[in-house]
Amino acid sequence: MDRVAGIINLDHEQDMLDELTYFRCGAAVPFAGRYRMIDFAISNMTNSRFDSVAVFARRKYRSLMDHLEQGKAWDLDRKRGGLFILPPDWNDPTDISQGDLQHFHNNIDFINRTLADYIVVSGSQNICNIDYQNVLADHKESGADVTVVYTKVDELYPEHQSAHKLEIDENHRVTSINNDLKNKNVYMDMYLIDKNLLHELIEQCIAHGCSHFFQDGIKAQLDRLKVNAHEYVGAHALINSVESYHRNSFNLLNETEHDRLFNDDNPIYTKVKNEAPSKYLSSSNVTNTLVANGCEIEGHVEDSILFRGVKVAEGAVIKNSIIMQRCEIESDAVLENVILDKDCTISKGRTLIGAPEKPYVVPKRKSM
Repeated sequence: MDRVAGIINLDHEQDMLDELTYFRCGAAVPFAGRYRMIDFAISNMTNSRFDSVAVFARRKYRSLMDHLEQGKAWDLDRKRGGLFILPPDWNDPTDISQGDLQHFHNNIDFINRTLADYIVVSGSQNICNIDYQNVLADHKESGADVTVVYTKVDELYPEHQSAHKLEIDENHRVTSINNDLKNKNVYMDMYLIDKNLLHELIEQCIAHGCSHFFQDGIKAQLDRLKVNAHEYVGAHALINSVESYHRNSFNLLNETEHDRLFNDDNPIYTKVKNEAPSKYLSSSNVTNTLVANGCEIEGHVEDSILFRGVKVAEGAVIKNSIIMQRCEIESDAVLENVILDKDCTISKGRTLIGAPEKPYVVPKRKSM
């Protein structure tokens, strides 16, 4: 069986989630009550039987490293292979690489030493549940040099404006990669490539003074490389702004959408925290809400997402809001269209109201 290794490249991802990325990179942002955004990228790889996964991280990665640890949650704490967190190491005075090619160049040993025949490179902003073995099967059948992954969206949202779009011929070959605002073939920042070809293209890009591997090594060489497209059909969310984070989080309150993303065949794994079940007191009223374990609820909560260890006092009202770990909402406080980062306290009787299209965001450890 062909072996595949994974690289999660965070280098070119911009931290555009405002207060949520003040102290962490986007990949470490909590999502869906129990997870971090990077959990989906790693789980997809481990579910697809990858035994080696590297993470290219350049900035604000302390929270990420704390979450990932040695990769035990994803069965990647191994003697051979496993999880490799690769922060910057620019100590080679002869190194002329730039941009994310610095990561590829300085960590070329990961690529060379892995026993894999193919490499999947992915970001963390496309939330999905994909089986890369299907991508590999398509890749081998087509004889492609590179296979990129895309999805056809029903509706284009603001977050799709900055995403690359694919133009594809009848043989699934990519003829153009562009930013056409009307094209619904959204590139998911994922591609599969032969290990030896990846090494060759890295060296070629560096020799020509390039700074972005996908842009310069693949997109700019469509006339020379055979680049095929694999269509992903399933739950998908592109999260690159507070607005997209807010909207796509609440899509999970729809049972059908939730079950499309989280299924028993390909579970999403995360760092385990052993906490007591959530407690609903007699005065509580909770409807259409995702509630993680360890919460204590006395007040009214509807159409919201509560992460682990949230406390909602009697008389408090929470609507259409995302409340992250260990936040405390005191009595008679009112929150609507609000995102509270971790360890926030909202004092008695305080009212915070945002708009659905522009939620009110409170940074972590803030008391109001």
